[in-house]
Amino acid sequence: MTTALWLLAAVLILIGIAGTLLPALPGIPLVFGGLVLAAWIDGFSRVGWLPLLVLGLLTVASFAIDPYASGKGARRYGASRHAVIGASIGAVVGVFFGLPGLVAGPFLGASLGELLARGDLERAGRAGFGAWQGFVIGTVLKVVLALAMVAFFLAAYLF
Repeated sequence: MTTALWLLAAVLILIGIAGTLLPALPGIPLVFGGLVLAAWIDGFSRVGWLPLLVLGLLTVASFAIDPYASGKGARRYGASRHAVIGASIGAVVGVFFGLPGLVAGPFLGASLGELLARGDLERAGRAGFGAWQGFVIGTVLKVVLALAMVAFFLAAYLF
């Protein structure tokens, strides 16, 4: 039974890492679930509440990565406050539409916000591109975060 639980923990972690790239899967929460299961298997004797608390806080913080990165990317291209808000809203709404929504949401939100604020189609396009670029950077950050969580867990488990 213990082997099956370790296998399940590993599968959850691997699916979670893949989920940082695939929109249909809640990547970081799956990684966290796999790590909690791994800690539970040995009765939390090697990984206690403090490392799990840190991992839990990182999991919660991960939900802000996409909206923040999209907004920051739009700002980098001189977007207005409306475009930054639009990019953040687009990133959140885009989650519900799978990969096309995740890719297009920040772009469309920033573009629409900028268009409404300034009425300039060219600036709206730049703001949208910046938001999309921020989304890509956010995705990379989520992959790095997932791998860092696993490394942190392993350090707590082994040392």
